Amino acid sequence: MGNVLAGKVALVTGAGRGLGRAFAERLAAMGCAVGIHGMREHGPAEYGEGTTLTDTARQIGETFGVRTQRVLGDLTISSDVERVVREVTEGLGPISILVHNAGGDIAAAGGKPNPNDAVMIKEIDVRAVLDRNLLSTIFTCQHVARGMMERRWGRIVTISSISAFKGNESSCIYSTAKAAVVEYTRCLAAELRPYNVTANTLAPGDTRTGRFLGTRSVAEERLVIDGTLDRIGLVDEVARVVEVFAGPLGDFITGQALRVDGGSQCWPA
Repeated sequence: MGNVLAGKVALVTGAGRGLGRAFAERLAAMGCAVGIHGMREHGPAEYGEGTTLTDTARQIGETFGVRTQRVLGDLTISSDVERVVREVTEGLGPISILVHNAGGDIAAAGGKPNPNDAVMIKEIDVRAVLDRNLLSTIFTCQHVARGMMERRWGRIVTISSISAFKGNESSCIYSTAKAAVVEYTRCLAAELRPYNVTANTLAPGDTRTGRFLGTRSVAEERLVIDGTLDRIGLVDEVARVVEVFAGPLGDFITGQALRVDGGSQCWPA
């Protein structure tokens, strides 16, 4: 990959484990200094993918020889987002790349059998899903994009989901939130075009993160790693796509939603 992003600073939200950590490692391997955001210091340990956020940031920095900074914050609160951006900027420099990975299905932590049921879901759960996925995206992009516009260079990558493109009876609210993330990213891309700032969304399918495997029953035949695309994706297969959107190959790509799901959805977006 080389140091094609040397001198750049990235903020990766939800970077303590799973895809978020993999995105951070990919950017670090390209020479980027990386702000490692998480909501909880011990979040990486929740599904056996690390110990603490501080240790995760240290490991990434030492492995790839780049500067990193651990930063905690609740991205559903605008003032927290402002502080997170300020801390990374003061510690590493102006943010030129944002990968907003924070979000997810509240079932992962709550253990509820159907937290996104279109009819039965409780109001508090509706708000939690919308806030964690959509509101955090809006707040984070707003605070980061302002600096990018001033410097007339930036790369924004939001993480949505293939759930955004197909109705799903068991994840109605989550799918709605992720569909809104896709549309928000497109609108953001249109607004930021004159400032040389791109905005794209990466939409993963089922991916074998610690959280995914720890909260779902998965058929054994879908855990193969080659020979078919009808399987659970590897973390690296999703994470390396960030190289396109954040690196030189993405200089003239914006407003796109790229599904990374082995072709489980083959109709137009």
